[in-house]
Order: sequence, then C-alpha cells, then structure tokens
Amino acid sequence: MEEKDFEALQDLLENNRFNVLHAVLKEMNSVDIADFLDGIDDKFLVATFRILPKDVSAEVFSYMDTDSQEHIVRSITDSELHRLVEDMYIDDTVDFLEDVPANVVTRVLKATDAKTRETINRFLNYAEDTAGSIMTTEMVQLHTYLNAEQAIEQIRKTGVDKETIYTCYCIDDKRHLVGILDLKDLLLCEPKTLLSEIMDDEKQIISVKTSDDQEAVADLARKYDLLSVPVTDKENRLVGIITIDDIVDIIEEENTEDFEKMALLNPSDDTYLKTGVFRMSKNRIIWLVILMVSATLTGQIISRKQALLADFAFLISAMPMLMGTGGNAGSQVSTLIIRGLALGEIKIRDYFRVVFKELRVAFCCATVLAVLNFLRLLIVGGGDIPQYLIVSAAMFATVIIANIIGCTLPILARLVKLDPALMAGPLLSTIVDAATLSIYFAIAQFVLMR
Repeated sequence: MEEKDFEALQDLLENNRFNVLHAVLKEMNSVDIADFLDGIDDKFLVATFRILPKDVSAEVFSYMDTDSQEHIVRSITDSELHRLVEDMYIDDTVDFLEDVPANVVTRVLKATDAKTRETINRFLNYAEDTAGSIMTTEMVQLHTYLNAEQAIEQIRKTGVDKETIYTCYCIDDKRHLVGILDLKDLLLCEPKTLLSEIMDDEKQIISVKTSDDQEAVADLARKYDLLSVPVTDKENRLVGIITIDDIVDIIEEENTEDFEKMALLNPSDDTYLKTGVFRMSKNRIIWLVILMVSATLTGQIISRKQALLADFAFLISAMPMLMGTGGNAGSQVSTLIIRGLALGEIKIRDYFRVVFKELRVAFCCATVLAVLNFLRLLIVGGGDIPQYLIVSAAMFATVIIANIIGCTLPILARLVKLDPALMAGPLLSTIVDAATLSIYFAIAQFVLMR
C-alpha cells in the first residue's frame, strides 16, 4: 500500500474510529496490515491488533517484525496468547521464539497445550539454519492404501489446518516417504484409483534431512522448481516440509549474508536501523584492521622504490589508474565465480578450465586497455614514450594477473571450507593492488635502469 493510505488509517486510529478501522483492515492483505501495525505507536498497537478479524490475526502476526510481536505477546492475556499460538503455523511460531528473550519464550510455552509445546520444543532443539529448524509439520500426508476419493475426503477434513495442499506426500505404515502426489493428479484421476498407482515414485524423490543446511534446501527448490521440500529423519520418515515462502526467505537471507561478506562485514541478523552503533562498529572494525595491516605490504613496495619514483614523477601519477583498473578487473571476475559457486555452476574441479577461460578473456580486455591507454597518454602528455610504454605494459600485465587472482581466491576459499564471498571487494582489491605495484615497478626498473 502507498504511504498516503497508511496515513489515512493512522488518522482513523488517532480519532478512535475503531469501527471504521476494523472495516478497512478486514479488506486488506495480511502483509499490508502487518506493515501498518509495525509503523504505529506502541500505545495503539495492542488495541489495533485486537480489532483484527480472528481468522487473519495469526497470519498478520507472523508477518510483523520481532519488536512488535514481542510487545503484543507481553501485553495480551494468557487466553488471547493461547488462541494466537494455536492459530499460527508451527514454523512461524518457532521463528518468532528464536528471536525473543527467554522470559517471552517461557510465557508462550506456558500458554500452549502439551502437544503444541512438545512440538515447539522439538523444533527449538534443531540447530539454527538447518532444515529441521525451519520446517513445518502442517502438510498433507496420505497413506498409499487410500484411493483418490478417500484421499480427497481426508484433505477436505484436515486441509484447512495445513500450510499447503498443492503437493501431497505419500507414506507407508511406518511413515516412510514413498511417493509424492500433486493435487492436480489426484483430482483428475478416477475416484477408486489407489494412491500407490498414481503417486510419483518411479524417479528420485527429492527430499532433505533435518540436519541439512538451509542453503541446501534453497538450492534444491531452485534446481527442481519445487513449491515445497519434504524433510525426513535418518530413517527416511517424513517429519515435515519447507514451503516456498520460507525458501524465498532463505534465499534472501543467504544473498544478504553474501553481500555483507563481500563487503567484509560480519553478517547481522537485524535490519540496519535496528542494529546498535556498537554492534555495527564491531561488525566492521575487525576487517578494517585486517585491511589496514595488509595495506602495509603496498606501502612497503612503494617505499622500496622511492629512488625510482623520485627520478620519474610521471610514474607516480599512473599508480591510482593501474590499481583501480586491476581492482575492477579482479572484482568483475570474482563476482562471477562466487555466484557460479553459489549456484553450483562451478565446482572446485573446474579450476583449470576457469583459469584458461579467464586468461583468454583477460588477454582480449588487456590488449584493448593497453592500446587505448597508450593512445590516451600520447594525447594527454606529461611523460615520454618509454614511460608511456611502461604504463601500458603494466596495464596489460595487471589485467591478466587480476583476472587470475579474481578466479583463484574464491575457488581456493571453497577448497579450504571458507565462504567464497569473503574473497571479494576490499580484500581482493588489497591483494590485487600489491600485485599491480610489484608488476609496475618491475617493468619500470627493467626498462629504465638498464
């Protein structure tokens, strides 16, 4: 919704026109309602939440930010809290409980019945960022001895409490996952056809284990175009599913984490405005110190060539251009390699193929840049022909080396079990800068000191 629409709702709220506000809210999308509630003052939050239609309040709550959720839980009665938790999907409840203080978790668990409490505790025991911690148990599971008519009737009775009914999971008497069935196939087949005859069990059943990393779940869903991914235990018993909305959240979370690592920031679970100054400083300072210390190498290279620089001042003016070009070239390559590794398009065993390809690309780019740079220097002036040749030759060599470094570091990081995203941005630039200056001065010394 647009900002002006929220302002109109705010006016209704401040003028105590709750009847009108209720009528407007019940026609809105749950996501928009959550956005509106997140933006209002805490003194209005609980009163507004209470006027929501009962059939949407739990869904709205699941979309709200953690601070608003916590304020509501602390403010409502035990009976209201019990009804709210019972109406929420288990995975949404667990997501909320993982982000709030222990006293809030205790109150929520006390307000639930024994069965729900047992399920929540089981989910909370799964390691963070694993398939078990993000799955839901609200899925359609059908025994293979049912026929289509019986299965549809079962879905009618239980489907209202399920997070999705588009994909059904077929199990045997021991709850082993033995097949997958699309709702479309179920509706279109003959009523008396057994599920064992129509379920998809001839090809590989795509599933994950409870201990699998959430990134592996997202990769599977993306690779096979799945709306949900079944989760099984060590004995291949079906214990839950991960739906597309959670998969999208995983992809967004992993991409954000990669962007932060590429900028050499320690990832933060909170949004920018909710991250404290000291926490943000802590996330940045470690790598800033590392980069500052590593820049000593660049300084040492320059200081050792002071005599050369003193005699040929023109060479100093070309240093920023060479270092910038090298950093840009390396960043271009590393970005492509990091993305390829993340998508599974590039494997460690492909290293030499990647290097051979990047050498050819680098040769093309380096030749064009070196020629254009030489022509530019002829026009701009400031030095002599030998110096122009030195800078252009250094440009050619820099692009070649930068491309090799840019494709090597991410693959090397993957080989030693580090996140390839670390090998991008400032860290890559620092390494390429040192290599660029070493090449530059080596060429200059060879040409001018003979």
